[in-house]
Formats: sequence, structure tokens, C-alpha cells
Amino acid sequence: MLEEHEVQVLVEKILGFSRATQTEVLFFGTDRSLTRFANNYIHQHVAETNRSVSVRAVLGNRIGVASTNKLDDASLRDVVNRALTIASVQPENPEFKSLPGPQPITPVQGYNEHTAAFGPEERAQGVKVVVDRAREKGYESAGAFETLVQQTAVANSLGVFAHQRSTEAEFHAVVMADADGSGYVQRVSMDASSFDFDAMATEAVEKAQKSRNPSELPVGEYRVVLDSYAVGEMLQYLAFMGLSALAVQEERSFMNGHFGEQIVSQDVSIYDDAFDPNGLPMAFDFEGVPKQRLAMIDRGVARAVPYDSFTANREGKENTGHALPAPNTFGPYPVNLLMAAGDASREDLFQGIERGVYVTRFHYCNMVHPVKTLFTGMTRDGTFLIEHGELVRPVKNFRFTQSILETLGAVEAISRHRVQVRDYTTVVAPAIRSGKFTFTGLTDH
Repeated sequence: MLEEHEVQVLVEKILGFSRATQTEVLFFGTDRSLTRFANNYIHQHVAETNRSVSVRAVLGNRIGVASTNKLDDASLRDVVNRALTIASVQPENPEFKSLPGPQPITPVQGYNEHTAAFGPEERAQGVKVVVDRAREKGYESAGAFETLVQQTAVANSLGVFAHQRSTEAEFHAVVMADADGSGYVQRVSMDASSFDFDAMATEAVEKAQKSRNPSELPVGEYRVVLDSYAVGEMLQYLAFMGLSALAVQEERSFMNGHFGEQIVSQDVSIYDDAFDPNGLPMAFDFEGVPKQRLAMIDRGVARAVPYDSFTANREGKENTGHALPAPNTFGPYPVNLLMAAGDASREDLFQGIERGVYVTRFHYCNMVHPVKTLFTGMTRDGTFLIEHGELVRPVKNFRFTQSILETLGAVEAISRHRVQVRDYTTVVAPAIRSGKFTFTGLTDH
């Protein structure tokens, strides 16, 4: 990693090369290490180090972006010139007003020395716990353990400079029992030493053991208990579907016309908070704007969506610090997404269900209708029948097409325990009990 003053010298040099009306520079430094395993053996250790810059050049209201991971002076001049050339041939965008100016940034603790120092031997030791537990049962395990040290800096010609180092660790595993039983576990944290591999091994192996020899259950509408993995996936798709000012402005969000209205159960609160230590803290967005805690759905009521500079200037509103790197098609996005915990224990979630379905996680999901919040996919790695408040037997995986708001609107209980999970983005999610989820088909996979 470069020192902060070295990054500042670098980005100021790039800004000095530019003849644009306004210029923005993003610097990314990443040290990524990964251990993969399958068939109860580690088969790959890889490590990658990269340093890159992205330059956004503004000529009036025309914008061009170019990037490089070559940091010599000639390459830096070239990337600036490419951004300028791209901007010069773009159509004018009269809605673009300006890049943001400097604002005070509150530092956060998003960096962990243990994670930064984690080596292949330590990752192998963690993997070994899961592999050994699977092997003892005659099962097979597969997965990966990744650690990441990242350095992010944003600077622009209006005086913005923001810098942060951060760390991230992610472990996931699938344990296969015989031909038809499987269990899953995942953890994400900025502190790799916080992972309890014994508990993770127990979770995956026991789920695999219990899910063997599943039977068919008729398709239809059921009360469900969705584990944190399933809830996290569902919330991620909800964010894609419309938790963005751009989606609202383009009238393709489920929030359109419903601000101030109750759209889900009053027990449900969904928010973005880059300062919450349960997530991956970050002090600023990819425009160098300070992050804000944003309550998007508060006690069931639609309250707000995130803004970046462009979408905020369109409406004369405040930038909430949720910009993604330019260019992107999503607009602002809640990358520090959390759902508020409830007060239920795991056992409480099953109470009162005479006949229902427990879902560990979803798989192969896709959006169907963003305004109706319809998404489709399959269940995976542990789907069970619930009878009289207890798990009674494994069932074959379902296919589904379901409205997320409908499921969140029928929430009956929320767990006090939350897990940070990741697919495309990270989400801190509890488990829930909901009175409405429709399964439309079966799958043997």
C-alpha cells in the first residue's frame, strides 16, 4: 500500500495534467488473496496486487472517463488525454451541473491489521476446520476464503481529497452429503480473525446431513422462515429494483408515488449506514462526498432513496453520499445496506407455523418486474418442511416467482441475530418469518 501523502501527490499530478473544465481522479489500490478448495482439498492459492486510476474529465457539460493501471507519467498523461478525447465527442448533457466541492469527512475504522496480515497458512488453517469436519462424515466440501486490503482515494479540481484504507474478509463453503444433501455457510467481515470456523463447519455440515433424501412438497403459497442468506439476497435485489434516485427519476422504482406510505410490515426497517461496525465502514463515496446514514424504509414506510451529485442536482436536493464510480448505469446505490434486527430467537421464528417452508438461501435469481418487485429463482442448500413449529423433514428445492414487497409486507417475526452476506454487494440481514411466499415449481438441483 502507498502512504496517504504518496497517493495525494499522485492524484494532484494527474489533476495538473488535465485541461478539462473539471477533473476527477479515483485511485484504487488492492491486495487480494484467495484460497479455493474443492473435494476436501485446497487446490489454489492466488494473490493479486493492483494499483489503478480512473479519470473523469468534464468539458462544459460533456463527460469522458478513462482508466489505467500504469502509473508512470507518460501513462498518466495518456489516460487524461483519453478521458478528454472521449468527453469531446460526447453529446452535451444539460442536466449535468458540477462535480461536488469539498466537505468535512468523518473518519471511520474500516481497516483491520489482522486481516491485512492474514497469509495463506492462516487461510488454510481456517479452511482445514471445515474440510476435516466434512471428511469425518464422509461428505465433500468446496468453497473459498478471500482477504482484501483496499486503498481508495478521490480527488477533483474543486479541492476534494478523500482517502481511506479498508479491509475485508469473506469465507463461504458448500458441504455435499451423498447425492442430494447440501449445506451452506458464509461470513463477511473487515476482521478475518473474528471468523468462528468451528461454528461455520457445524452449520454447513449439520445442514447437509439434515437435508439428505428430500421428498416432494406441493407447490403453492406457504408461510416461510427465510434464513439470513435468503433475506440478504432478497434485499440486494430490492435495492437493484429501485432504491436509487435515478430509478425514481426514471419512474421505474417501486418507491415512485409511495413516499410517506406504508409499503411493507411496520416491523421492517431497511437503511444504509456506512458507519455501522456490523458492516464494512466507509467514510465517503466515489465522488469524495461524506457518507450519510439513510433510512430508506422506516418501520414499513417508504422514506428516501440515495442520491449522488448528478441526481441531487437534477432535483435541487442534497447529495447523500452514495455515488458509484463513473460511468455506471445504476446511479446512486446503497452499498452499506442493512435491515434492522428484531427480537426473535431462531426458535421463535418457527412458532405458530402449522405447515410452512424453511429456506436457507436462494440461487440463480433474476429480476422479473422492478416496479412490482418480482424476482425469480430457486431455493438451495437446505429447504425443509415446517410442521407444528418444528423442522420435520427435507424437501426438494423449489422454483419461485415472488414479490419482495409482498413477502416483507407479511413479516411476522424478525431475528435478533444478523449475518453479513455478500453476492454482488454486502448486506447485513436477519432471518424472518413471513406469512406469504409462493413456490411455482420444483427442481432436482
